[in-house]
Amino acid sequence: MTEATTSNEKEDDVKRPELALAACQDLQDLATKYGINDIFQYNGGKVLQSLIILGLKLSPGREGNDAFDDQGNEYELKTLNVSLDRSRGVTTHHHLNLTILKKYRAVAAWFISLYDGIVLQEIYRITPMQLVPIFAAWEARISSQNIPLNNSKIPIKIIRDLGTRVYPAPLLPIIDPPLGDKTR
Repeated sequence: MTEATTSNEKEDDVKRPELALAACQDLQDLATKYGINDIFQYNGGKVLQSLIILGLKLSPGREGNDAFDDQGNEYELKTLNVSLDRSRGVTTHHHLNLTILKKYRAVAAWFISLYDGIVLQEIYRITPMQLVPIFAAWEARISSQNIPLNNSKIPIKIIRDLGTRVYPAPLLPIIDPPLGDKTR
């Protein structure tokens, strides 16, 4: 490679993020409408996509549950890039204690959005009742050790086995119309 080519490549590399960020402004404008101040922090762009698909609103601030619906039900939202490690789980909290565990038990449901890089693959809904065995194990560990747990995870297998896939919507069986029906 010549020095001129390297210089041109560097110029192109400098311009590409500028162009891409200009295009991202529309996405940020939409995110701002949904209460997300920065699409590049805390999985903001992924959370935005989940909120829109699920018809939820973001809870204000970083404390408390993540989202709520029109009836006031609260939800925990999680996003996970499965391409990083297909066997890992959904991280909960870096200082999981009994107070946070109580909050997790009180939501209407958890919505877990699984991504391959930045491409949404699936969203699962799982209720706190379905998570009782995991919550009970965490509660026992917290109580016996008298310290918070660090980044406890809900395995993806549990989410897929016990949760309900809500995106993409499960396909319904195709029902053939009666033979005399000419609407086909």
